[in-house]
Amino acid sequence: MAESVKIIAKNSKAYHDYFVEEKFEAGIELAGTEVKSIRLGNINLKDSFCIIKDGQLSVLSMHISPYEKGNIFNKEPRRPRRLLMHKREIMRLFGRIKQDGYALIPLSVYFKGPRVKVEIGLAKGKKLYDKRESAARRDAKREMDRAMKTRTR
Repeated sequence: MAESVKIIAKNSKAYHDYFVEEKFEAGIELAGTEVKSIRLGNINLKDSFCIIKDGQLSVLSMHISPYEKGNIFNKEPRRPRRLLMHKREIMRLFGRIKQDGYALIPLSVYFKGPRVKVEIGLAKGKKLYDKRESAARRDAKREMDRAMKTRTR
């Protein structure tokens, strides 16, 4: 039986700002009220990124709003959160991001069964002309689709 996957948040800006070359799945270490807040969809991945420090993979700047009924158990919304991956995968990623221009970017947060997972992407930053080129390609595709749609009628 396959586990159900329920996507909670996507980082659509990541595909605009980066070329995503590889994707990885990681668990995330959360407090109980953070999980409840995520279930309500109160999470924002905009401007978040991952770092590797002392062999630990962490996500920074991921905003999880405080749970309304959580009172004293609520944590800081933008605190660094540890990501859970195998040590050899972390070391392999560490070697890759040491190369020029590579970064680890959270792409989405989802529930896989009862567990919260984060999809992170090994990404290379886009230059301004790359962004313009991908926007032009997208616009051209939209025009072609529109022309095909009017022609078939």
